Amino acid sequence: MPLLLDTGPIYALADADDAWHDLVLEFLDGRDEALLVPVTVLPEVAYLLRSRLGEKVERQFVGSLARRELAIEPLQPGDVERTEKLLERYPDLGFVDCSVVAMAERLRLAGIVTTDRRHFAQVRPAHRPAFDLLP
Repeated sequence: MPLLLDTGPIYALADADDAWHDLVLEFLDGRDEALLVPVTVLPEVAYLLRSRLGEKVERQFVGSLARRELAIEPLQPGDVERTEKLLERYPDLGFVDCSVVAMAERLRLAGIVTTDRRHFAQVRPAHRPAFDLLP
């Protein structure tokens, strides 16, 4: 089953000083699951990488996408509709987090790889009682 990555773990991988860096690196090391990045997460990751670590790191991230080291999960029309409903129910989450949830529900995934425990722990997905928040 693929792993769906939120913004935080991708940023943590790039920033060796991030508190989550070692944990995320250890979690992903040696795993053979496909790593899916929701298309809605990409601008957020790119912005954080460029603003905090510089344009070179942002280019390296884009290069990893071009080399298909991370698979980009597209936003489907049904995901947008579900995102709207999730925004009504969980106004603290915002568009990006709600779109991640919508994609995880569509893909029927048990877990989300995220550093954002506060927001994702609130969510009661449509297909299971709660998400496994990884790592």
